[in-house]
Amino acid sequence: MRKIIVVPLLILLPFLAISQDSLDALLDQYNNESIPYISVKELSEIQSEVILLDAREINEYNTSHLQNAIYVGYDHFDINTVSNQNVNKKSKIVVYCSLGIRSEDISEKLKKVGYQNVYNLYGGIFEWKNANNKVIDSLGKETDKIHAFSKQWGKWLHKGKKVYTQ
Repeated sequence: MRKIIVVPLLILLPFLAISQDSLDALLDQYNNESIPYISVKELSEIQSEVILLDAREINEYNTSHLQNAIYVGYDHFDINTVSNQNVNKKSKIVVYCSLGIRSEDISEKLKKVGYQNVYNLYGGIFEWKNANNKVIDSLGKETDKIHAFSKQWGKWLHKGKKVYTQ
């Protein structure tokens, strides 16, 4: 009887460890930290001095995004989207997504083609909104809506109104 209980527990233990209790653990699981993070607090102090790139999909961006962010996407990211904006390769660039996972991938692509001053927003737009910072919709109006990407990732958004489709 004891083996019947212990064996399933031993099998389930690694899976239980995968369920993340902290944002640090989640980002450690998916990111290799090849791109330095910038905190929400740091970005809020210099937002007007950086180029902001949104590495989410268009429906997420249209729901809400950081003011002055340029949509670059993820699944169909094209480096020419950035090049066509005449972004200087020495400019300070902050890339964000929902939590900071997709944005690291896009940031790595930027570094690979010579952008030198690239940062990944720690916790993405979710942490931005969790800190009560402003987001705008596709019309440029302030909104409380945040595209939460999925129920799994949406648990990290604590403020604002979660949107899953649009």
